[in-house]
Amino acid sequence: MTINNATIGLLVGLLLAIAATTGGFGGFILAIVLGAVGLVLGLQRDGAIDLAGLLKSRNRG
Repeated sequence: MTINNATIGLLVGLLLAIAATTGGFGGFILAIVLGAVGLVLGLQRDGAIDLAGLLKSRNRG
C-alpha cells in the first residue's frame, strides 16, 4: 500500500479534529468535516481534482 497525499491529508484532518474536540456529537461532526477537508486538500496535491476551477470567477457578458 502506498501512502499518497490524499491519505496523509485525511489522517491529518482526523487527528486535528481529535485534538480540537473532547467528544460528543459536535466533535463527531467536526471530525467528519475536518477529515473531508484534509481529503480534498490531499486530492488537490495529488492532482486528482482541480480546486482552482471551482475557485476561479467566471467572466460573463
